[in-house]
Amino acid sequence: MPEKRPDPLLAALHLASPALPVGGFAYSQGLEQAIGDGWVTGAEGVFIWIRDAMVLGLARQELPLWIACHQASLQGEWGEVRDINDRLLALRETAEFRLESIQMGHSMAKLFGQWPGGAALSALGDVRWIYPAAHAALAAISGVDATMGLTAYLWAWVENQVLAAVKIVPLGQVDGQVLLHRLKSEIAHAMTVASQTNPDQAGTGAFGLAIASSRHESQYSRLFRS
Repeated sequence: MPEKRPDPLLAALHLASPALPVGGFAYSQGLEQAIGDGWVTGAEGVFIWIRDAMVLGLARQELPLWIACHQASLQGEWGEVRDINDRLLALRETAEFRLESIQMGHSMAKLFGQWPGGAALSALGDVRWIYPAAHAALAAISGVDATMGLTAYLWAWVENQVLAAVKIVPLGQVDGQVLLHRLKSEIAHAMTVASQTNPDQAGTGAFGLAIASSRHESQYSRLFRS
């Protein structure tokens, strides 16, 4: 009897869940250093930082490749999946960001064996999975379409960023919820930008983010790993 796929909506919610043991909560992706340097202050500054990182960064580099990996996984083009995975790693701007992607990708790959349909991914053998590629591939084999899967991916990212800001700025819990509401429309914008970006031309020049990440590697006191 063939393995039964989970309901796509439930699978998408599972992929977006903070209970998914991939360690995303441990990273601020440069935000901690930006706050420490005074680049980001207060709720409005946090909103601008997260919005810009998502729309000007993720939407033009990481997300088009997420979409391409999802499509290749649907078609069983595993060589293409490997190539996209390797390209995502090569595009990480700092050592900190590379370690983050590798650690989260490794943690995601450990779930393949228990995930319905995940045998196809486990069968690829010794792949050094990067988180966006592992997430996209797992969404595809779970029957989660690109729109729903990318929404889950972005929501988890935004939620982690907001929770990091709540801890570091610090902000109140109500402020955090207001930020999440404001960022919902920006998620839709980022997805539109990503869908209109040719994966072969995916890339960005987020120099401020790269500088913040590089400085964070030697920050004296910190809560997050990036």
